[in-house]
Amino acid sequence: MSLLTNVMDHSLDDGYAEAAARKRTDGAGGMPRTVGAKLVLAAGLVLAALVVTVGAVQARVAAPVVAKEREELIDRIDRETDAADTLEGTVDKLRDDVSTRQREALEHSGGGKRTDLVGILAGAVEVHGPGVKLVVDDAKEATSGVGDGPRETAGFSDTGRVRDRDMQRVVNGLWASGAEAVSINGQRLTALSAIRAAGQAILVDNKPLVPPYTVLAVGDGKNLSTRFQDSADGLYLNALQENYGIRTAISVVDDVRLPAAPSVIVRTAQPRTEKDAS
Repeated sequence: MSLLTNVMDHSLDDGYAEAAARKRTDGAGGMPRTVGAKLVLAAGLVLAALVVTVGAVQARVAAPVVAKEREELIDRIDRETDAADTLEGTVDKLRDDVSTRQREALEHSGGGKRTDLVGILAGAVEVHGPGVKLVVDDAKEATSGVGDGPRETAGFSDTGRVRDRDMQRVVNGLWASGAEAVSINGQRLTALSAIRAAGQAILVDNKPLVPPYTVLAVGDGKNLSTRFQDSADGLYLNALQENYGIRTAISVVDDVRLPAAPSVIVRTAQPRTEKDAS
């Protein structure tokens, strides 16, 4: 009981009590005692207040200018965006006009059904028919930010991200399995199409695409699906799914609709005539 009584009566350690007494005696821990020290402290407070006041005034003065510049920049972006949309619409109209004139010229030249077949195979006309729908997407871990590197062709898909090399094999596998027309995310492929990577995007004919990649192929739907899945490229895609989490889904569709290619331009090749054959 004597120990408890001592603790209750002397709650503050003797050493702490002595130190507190010395501070009070020396005047430490309070306001500066000398006039010079007080003047220095006052000057410091005035300087700090002056800096804060000047900063606030400058921010208030600059705010309208920054806001005006921001509004002007937004207006300029909107105008340029509208102009780009208008030009894109004009390009689409001219492209459609060129395609129409090409078809009319071929029909007048006596091409007939052969002209239609050439247009389908070249990707110059819209097509529809039975086929397959193949969706290829990055792994879930990649979409959460784990794999955010470029989609270059080197290496394998160990990051869980679909590479341009993977899409090249998918498309080539569909062609080899009997596809008659193929598109990726609405972008029609032709004999001149290129699938490449640029940073984090896959380009199809220089148009950037984002996952998931929806591949539509016109062909004998069920047989096309079976042949592709049994092919080397189909097995390659299955390996990506099992080993790296690439998500894939293939289904047979009764009526697949593919748009015409944006631009089908031949600069070098020329048709072979009877005169050339002789």
